[in-house]
This record gives sequence, C-alpha cells and structure tokens, in this order.
Amino acid sequence: MRSLRLLALAAAGTLAIAHGAAAQAPLGPAPAPAGNPTTPAKAVLGKILFYEEQLSDNGRVACATCHLPEFGGGDPRRRRSPGDDGVLFTSDDTWGSPGLERIDATGLPRADARFGYDEQITDRASPSVAMAAWFAELLWDGSRDGTLRDPETNAVVLPTGAALENQSLHPLRSDVEMAREGRSWAQIRQRVATLRPLALATNLPPDVQQALAANPAYPGLFTAAFGDPAVTLPRIAMALAAYQRSAVPNQTPWDLHAAGVPNALTAQQLQGLQLYQGDARCDVCHPLGLFTDGSFRALGLVPVAQDPGRGAVTGIPEDFGRFKTPSVRNAALKTTFLHNGRFTTMAQVVNFYVNGGGTFTPRDSELQPLGLDQQEIVALLDFLENGLVDPRARLRLPPFDRPTLFAETNPRGANLFGAATAGGGASPVLLGSSVPWLGNPEWALGVHAGPPAGIGLMLLGVLPAPPGVVVQGVQLHVDPATLLFAVPVSLDATGRGGLVLPVPLLPEFAGLPLAAQALLTPSTGPQAWSGTRGAAFTLR
Repeated sequence: MRSLRLLALAAAGTLAIAHGAAAQAPLGPAPAPAGNPTTPAKAVLGKILFYEEQLSDNGRVACATCHLPEFGGGDPRRRRSPGDDGVLFTSDDTWGSPGLERIDATGLPRADARFGYDEQITDRASPSVAMAAWFAELLWDGSRDGTLRDPETNAVVLPTGAALENQSLHPLRSDVEMAREGRSWAQIRQRVATLRPLALATNLPPDVQQALAANPAYPGLFTAAFGDPAVTLPRIAMALAAYQRSAVPNQTPWDLHAAGVPNALTAQQLQGLQLYQGDARCDVCHPLGLFTDGSFRALGLVPVAQDPGRGAVTGIPEDFGRFKTPSVRNAALKTTFLHNGRFTTMAQVVNFYVNGGGTFTPRDSELQPLGLDQQEIVALLDFLENGLVDPRARLRLPPFDRPTLFAETNPRGANLFGAATAGGGASPVLLGSSVPWLGNPEWALGVHAGPPAGIGLMLLGVLPAPPGVVVQGVQLHVDPATLLFAVPVSLDATGRGGLVLPVPLLPEFAGLPLAAQALLTPSTGPQAWSGTRGAAFTLR
C-alpha cells in the first residue's frame, strides 16, 4: 500500500516536491582556505601533478591511480588484502588499492612480509575525493585535519580549512602507496622541479596541453600559478588541492531539480528522493546538498580490534569503530564501497542498510531495519545511481577529463617475455616494473630467487635476442649485437639483488627500446648458470 501511496505522491505532488527541494540550493563552488584561492593556473598545475606517475618511485602510481573521476573519485582496482594475520581468505581480510611493491632505501624491490614482491595493498579502500573539499578532516578516520604545515620546517602555512592540502602530500612519502623506504621530503621536492611534466601519460586534455605548450617544465608552471618558479612542498599541496576543488560534481539531475529545472528528475527518481528523505532515512546521515553530514559513525562492519577507526585518532572510547560518512554524490560510480571495500555495487550498500547494518558492536543507534519493498528499493537506487551522478564525470568531460595513465596501458609484468633458465638450484625472477623515463635518477632492475650469495651480470641492450641464442646453457633474451652494457651484480644470502641506474635526461633517447636480463651463478662451488626472463622497455 505504501508503494501505491508514494507513486501517487510522485505523480500528483511534483510541484510540492520541487518546492521543498528548492529550499536546498544546488551545490556551489568548493570552499577554499583564504591562503589558497583556486585559480585556473593553479588548478591546471594541480591537475598535471594529480596525474603525474613520475612522482612515484616505480613510475606506476599517481594520485589519480586510486582516485579516478569516472569512478566517483575512487579506485576501480579492488584487491584483497590479507589483514594482520598475513593470510588471505580469513576473517580479517579487507579490500584496498594496490600501490607499489616494497622498495628499500637503495631503490631495489624487497620482499614484504604480507605481499612478497607483489604490489602492496592499502588496509582500507580508497575514499572518494569527489567532495573532499567540504570536509574538515579527511580519510576514513579523519586523521588529516585542516592545518597545512611545511613538512620540511613544520611551519604553519595554512592554519584552517586546508584538509585537502594536508592530505595531498602524505601519499607521496608513503612506502605503501608511492615511495621507497626512507624517501625524504627534500627528494620529493627536488624530483618535481626536474621532471618533464606528464612524460609518461598520453591523451592529454586540452587545458593540460595548453598549459604545457606555454610552460613545458614544472618551474614555469609554478610561476604561472604562484608568481615565481620556486617548487615547494606547500605549493605542491596547494596546487593538488586547487585541482580537486575545481572538479565539483554539481551538475547532477538533483542540482537541476533543486534549481527549478522542470523534469530534471524522472517520476521514479522523485519517488526515490522522497524515500531518501522519508522511509529510507538516508538523509539522517546524508542530508540534501552535500549529501553527508560529515559525521563519524559505527556501522558494525568489522570488530573494533580489526580496525579501531576514528578512535585510534582521538583516543575517545566512543569513537572506536566509527568511520567518516562519505557524500553520496557520484558515489554510484564507485566499484568499492565502505571503508573496508566490502561491497561492489550501490544495490549491495542499500540492501545492507535495509537490513539494519552490520552485526558487530559498537553500532550506531540510527541503524535499524527498513521496511522497504523491492519497488521502493528500485526507485531509491534510481535516485542514487542517476539522480545524484554528475554526467560529466561518467563521460570524462571537463572538469573531469583526464590523461591516460601509463600503468593503464602498460600493466605490471606485461613487459616480461621469454622463459627463465634454471640452474645452480635457482630459477631467478627479474623485477622489471620500474619505468625508465628520461631523467629518472633511480631506475631499478631487481632480481630475486637467484642463487644465494650469487654473482652474475645484468645485461641491457637495444633489442631482444633472436630465438635460440644460448650462452652458458642459458637462453639469452638480449641481442649481443645491440648490447649496451653488462654490469656485474651480487646477490645477498636470500638470492636478492640488482641495479639502480640513473637514466640520462637526453631528449634524443626518447623512444629508444631496451631489453634487459640477468645471468647468474653461485659464487662458490660448480659454476651452474641461470637466467631470468627478459624485460622490454621504451625510454619515455
């Protein structure tokens, strides 16, 4: 009966609903701290930095890698993390975002306790950046507050309203997300100053192309944005924040409806909106406008011992098990929902709330089973999935247009070819995911599973070897006729080693193909050679 009543209201009371919605103004420009007003030059610099994979130590991770606009500012690459017990498919598993393989202070990959030589996975799902500008604290636990400090001097740069600026710097130094162990803030700053902007990306948007045509190096881009060429960490943070504030999902059908545009929402979406504010009780935590109240709430998803949430930040007993309430603007574009990435569709999220939330304590008192029937759930989903999605983000139209990232078209491991040759009790593995861009100071070619304390050569040539070339019983993958060098390498007691090489910044080398392979043998006893697979690269 309630379904019939709501359908009648949606059909006969459209004007009344529109009048009520009009009290909620459409979303305006994102707020910015007084010390960092958003300007076009600053926003486009931030856009370039946001998609800059060269900021990571392996050249495969940018800010955007985990925060793509067409996925609601989240990450479509849902990966399972083994949790604290280090074992997959147990009760403490979560889903997060892949970062980079663990890289030691020398620049070489090393085995991680949980992930080995694979990409590390974050402990929580990537939160959306779509509405981050309106939050006083960021991340699921609110651990990034509104004060921006220069991390090199600890001087306060922006005292309030700068949670976006504060958060933007931290992934650059995280040894899970973007950095090798021990990476310093000075090294990050110096790297930005010397990079060729977006040298790894393709399909650059028009605003980025125009900015780079006028200023093809970062110091010039910083001059356009800040008045002089100084590359500083606070300026990097302010530019990244300015870009995120420029990409506001404020042209949803609901915004048009709130502005009085006739038929902006369909009859079914209007019914979903009424349910949102009524029997579904969504607006208790996600009120119209921002579609979040910014609170921290306990959903009963996981035991507190597994993830204490906000309580680990504040130490307040009532905060344990609480996590930030995200905005549901553009949320339907995401493929991973809630802090532990448990759900993959908005329908699963709605059913979770219809059934009263999770089963663990603490659990917010607002959570209670909802008596919605299937037709009402369909209407609510239509409003969430269509009425609250800015179509520009779905279609990657400005301001949500973006470059194509290198890692999107060059998956990790896709450059390996040929077969390894076992020998001396070893089947060595070449670790060749690091990208050799021109000017890269730390291009790494690593090896693991080689002969313990072994020795050998790292070969680097221009072309792969023709089929059937064998040296010391090892299938060769680098053409000897195009060999550039063969550098001695030494392995540790675990069979791990490799080289870290600077790539010269010589534009004439752009596009040069390379092939690499390691040949290895025990340092003592009979000389039995083994070889890795080959790896192909192109200097960018």
